[in-house]
Amino acid sequence: MRGAGRRVAHPGSARIDGRRRLRGRAGRRHRAGRRADLPARRPAASRRARPPGPRALARLLLGRGDAAARRPLPRGSRGGPGVTTIAIDARKIADFGIGTYLRGLIGALARLDRDHRYLLLGGDEAAAALPLLPGNFRWVEERAPGYSLRELVTVSRAVRRERVDLFHAPHYVLPLALPCPAVVTIHDLIHLRFPELRSPLERTYARWMIGRATRRAARVIAVSEATARELADRFGVDPQRVEVIPNGVDERFHREVPAAEVEAMLAALELAPGYLLFVGNPKPHKNLERLLAAVARLAGRPGGPPTLVLAGDRDDDSPLPRQIAAAGLGAAVRRLGHLPDADLPALYRGAALLVQPSLWEGFGLPVAEAMALGVPVIAADRGALPEVAGDAALLVDPEDVAAIAAAIASLLDDPAVRADLAQRGRRRAAGLHW
Repeated sequence: MRGAGRRVAHPGSARIDGRRRLRGRAGRRHRAGRRADLPARRPAASRRARPPGPRALARLLLGRGDAAARRPLPRGSRGGPGVTTIAIDARKIADFGIGTYLRGLIGALARLDRDHRYLLLGGDEAAAALPLLPGNFRWVEERAPGYSLRELVTVSRAVRRERVDLFHAPHYVLPLALPCPAVVTIHDLIHLRFPELRSPLERTYARWMIGRATRRAARVIAVSEATARELADRFGVDPQRVEVIPNGVDERFHREVPAAEVEAMLAALELAPGYLLFVGNPKPHKNLERLLAAVARLAGRPGGPPTLVLAGDRDDDSPLPRQIAAAGLGAAVRRLGHLPDADLPALYRGAALLVQPSLWEGFGLPVAEAMALGVPVIAADRGALPEVAGDAALLVDPEDVAAIAAAIASLLDDPAVRADLAQRGRRRAAGLHW
């Protein structure tokens, strides 16, 4: 499928074509909204992308379906007759991307599966993130720091002690000497795609661990076709061993948020509705500096630049204060920090637009969450974002500040296009469930 063909007027410029990317070139027509379907392209014709959610993952973990024909996984060898014991490394459950993945996956597995035994590795803080789990789920104390030599040994020791049949690593760190088969989920290769953002030691560690995990795992899960292609290109991973299972969207984002709840949330945060929203951490590949520069270009609009709300900033050493000052935005930017998951739907619903200008994403969950809630989206035309957004977002070149600014202005000025994108977004996200 290709573009919607809608054109929208942009004050002070030529019209914006609804099918191509925005490019801020003086004297040129600005174009927006290249469309793509999920999946965009398959690394191998024989591999099918699975539907999102724990049903697909459970079938994969337990050796059912088409994956079983390639290499069945053990069942009942350690947990007792007919019972499979699956260990999930849940130490990062409080993190942003991987934490959201773990909370969504484990929470949904707990609703769906009472037949198999799940051991969740983590400390007290991790257990507090999902306190109400059924009896076939049990937390096992494991406090080894992430990305440490210690975790490579102690996690394997816990798996051996608990007589686990299958181990699931939710990111690329696979412990040494595991006594059972493993499934590893790869979200992205950001560490390697942007080497300037990491030290040589960090890059070497990431390259070694990703390569080792993809070689040793019985199955490799990629959360998008973009990530699957990168694994094939950079590490030569056989597409037959890769399963593309897109992330799900929590059910709270699929429900209508009452207007009173939105009003109460905005009042508590002292926000007026109609702001621009960014959700995520302030890492350099999120491209917030260019987003700030784009918003600064809109200072000449009636009433000044639109308010930009940044949710999720946990980095005390973030360069954001300096970047906001350099852009001359001051009070036009609100940094909310980390918010409870339960508050996010109302925050999304109060926004006029979600802007996700990342230089690369392995999936881009805020885009899916915004679409599920009917919030129009501007997203970068890089990585998995076109794959996730499809025809339901305006795609822009994330390195082109003028293009980002033009996309924001065009949607703020055209409620009909915003309504159309909102409708498309709800349809697009309807199939993304954990």
